[in-house]
Amino acid sequence: MHLDKFIERDCPQLISWISSEEFNYLWGGPVYKYPLTIKQITAHVSKAEVTPLMLRDNELEIGYIELHRESESTYRLCRVLIADESVRGKGYGKVLVNLAIDHAKKAFNATTINLAVFEHNQNAVNCYQSLGFNVIRKEAGLRSFNGDRWNLLYMELNNI
Repeated sequence: MHLDKFIERDCPQLISWISSEEFNYLWGGPVYKYPLTIKQITAHVSKAEVTPLMLRDNELEIGYIELHRESESTYRLCRVLIADESVRGKGYGKVLVNLAIDHAKKAFNATTINLAVFEHNQNAVNCYQSLGFNVIRKEAGLRSFNGDRWNLLYMELNNI
């Protein structure tokens, strides 16, 4: 398995993985409106601070992740996604995050990686904690979906 640069021809594949408005918000927060479009994706990933990547196993697309430059040495993992139910729960999330951390270190000399995750996304929280991320702050109820307030956890991995 390896990470490749996400390119425009990957957009339909990414769109196919976003199955509902709620899942879109869980994955992308307020960045994308549902239904996801190629125009939205290309506008977002063309920003200088965003490095979009695809996890591939040979020619099979397994996942998507973004590295977002916050400073010279700090990068944020954003919009982490494993393809669909057929490949979730098989450890690919850890592979994807580890490869992204390695990419941030080698390509950008990152020393700190952080992320934000909705607290109720327990599978993701568990994955990040198993990789050494620690919760550094909790933002209670500032985000909401269909009237439900969602807590956001900020997590960090230092000295990578």
